[in-house]
Amino acid sequence: DLVEWVFVFPEMSNTAHVLVKAKPEQPLLNFTVCLKSFTDLTRPYSLFSYTTKTQDNEILLFKPKPGEYRFYVGGKFVTFRVPRNAQEDWEHVCATWESTTGIVGFWFNGKPWPRKGLQRGYTVGAEASIVLGQDQDRFGGSFNDQKSFMGEISSVYMWDTGISTMEVQAAMRNDPGQTPIFGWRNFPYEIVGEVYLKP
Repeated sequence: DLVEWVFVFPEMSNTAHVLVKAKPEQPLLNFTVCLKSFTDLTRPYSLFSYTTKTQDNEILLFKPKPGEYRFYVGGKFVTFRVPRNAQEDWEHVCATWESTTGIVGFWFNGKPWPRKGLQRGYTVGAEASIVLGQDQDRFGGSFNDQKSFMGEISSVYMWDTGISTMEVQAAMRNDPGQTPIFGWRNFPYEIVGEVYLKP
């Protein structure tokens, strides 16, 4: 249970990351990913990377610059523009996707953004390597320090369903209603390199 804890990524690196030691049991036709991050980076960085043997950007939550998030499914992405924070606040984001319609939902600090479409009919593979703080360019590795995260990450959740705005807000409080595949209250992880778990 990591509710009072955060992962601190103190420096630029092509090795340091958190490996999430859980994966879906079945290929995904729906999913949701949520997390909080805190950084003053202005260069591109990766927050959440879910890679399979056949697709490096199976699921990727990426921030190319302040005020913009990219959300990838199966190698294609949609962009969501968000307020440029004064760089001293935590940002909470959730992204949800459903195969039947390709609809992507996106929430920033608990507020829904206009929905977009991506990869209708696609299936996300279950045999995955899931990493926080780096962008996997191949399964389990090939990290680029220019895309590495520096800062703090917490409240990481993934579900094999879509969730509602109320449930997004519950996840922000680390009090989710639905049982996730993995979540901050029962988080299976391995730290690789210079990452620290801090209160």
